[in-house]
Amino acid sequence: MKTFLTTNQMMYTNRPTHVLRTWGLLLCILSGMTVFFSACKKQEETAPGLTTISQLISNGSRFTILKAALTKSGMDATLNQAGTFTLFAPTDDAFKAFGYADVAAINAAPAELLKSVLQYHVLSTRIGGADIQTGVNNPQQTMASAPVYISKVTSASGTSTSTTSGTATIISVNGARIVQTDGAATNGVVHAIDRILLPPIFGDVVKTIQGIPTLVPTASFKLLQAAVTRAGSATSLSSANAITVFAPTDAAFRAAGYDSTAIAKAPVATLASVLGYHVLNGRTYTPLISNGSSLTTLQGGTITATSSATAVTVTGKGNGTSASNVTFPDITATNGVVHIIDRLLLPQ
Repeated sequence: MKTFLTTNQMMYTNRPTHVLRTWGLLLCILSGMTVFFSACKKQEETAPGLTTISQLISNGSRFTILKAALTKSGMDATLNQAGTFTLFAPTDDAFKAFGYADVAAINAAPAELLKSVLQYHVLSTRIGGADIQTGVNNPQQTMASAPVYISKVTSASGTSTSTTSGTATIISVNGARIVQTDGAATNGVVHAIDRILLPPIFGDVVKTIQGIPTLVPTASFKLLQAAVTRAGSATSLSSANAITVFAPTDAAFRAAGYDSTAIAKAPVATLASVLGYHVLNGRTYTPLISNGSSLTTLQGGTITATSSATAVTVTGKGNGTSASNVTFPDITATNGVVHIIDRLLLPQ
């Protein structure tokens, strides 16, 4: 005889199967979630993180010479420590332009010299690209106990950090252009620059002009120094007020007819006028010079400047169309900046 179950009995009999199915589904979901979160955690643990500044430079293909310099000087250990550093990092091209052709040249240089120069490229505070405000010559103290001067200007020409509506926003430090900002590291930030920064190792402008030939052996300023002595201009060039000097080489003086004899015979007032025509008030690094600008000199006249990403020229009123090339720009002194030029600027 067949036994038929009541509806209630059937529901009760099927209940365990229903419950088991429900728990089975829940276990599947939980298992899937466990696998998912385990995979996410594994990805988080294995995802590459930020490195220190030293490691960032070591991994960069455009900083092979800087890497060698940091190692030779011991600065790599400093930039591997915890901190909030800012490194202005000269590219390989920047080192080559200064005369360090390769790693071998760095290894041949004195370690203490490299250290003093590299310390001038490092701030103990972190300054990102967004922290740099528009303005000129904002001083920032370096590990070399001497400030660098950071500028952010808008220009119609030149290599730019950013460009909008046909104008270029140029960020520079002591005249070296920042070509790439904000390399992020665990202990700070790296900004790539196109030139080595030279600390004001000689002193004021007068002493810097005297010392430049040790950096640039092809440059000589004996006639400029003779003219400064005869005109009595040394005091104004040693002033605490910041100045910019376009420094003509001996060859530039001779080309204009001023050899040592002519300087000794020239009227003091004439020499003072010519020398004052080579001086500007304030620090004027080359990225701050706009193309076609008129620069007012200490003498009271003006000189005309042309500027591009690769060259700067200045022309005096008495030079006609013969411009003077800035052959070695942006040499920092304690009281200003010096640009080497290849032609004497004539006020009339």
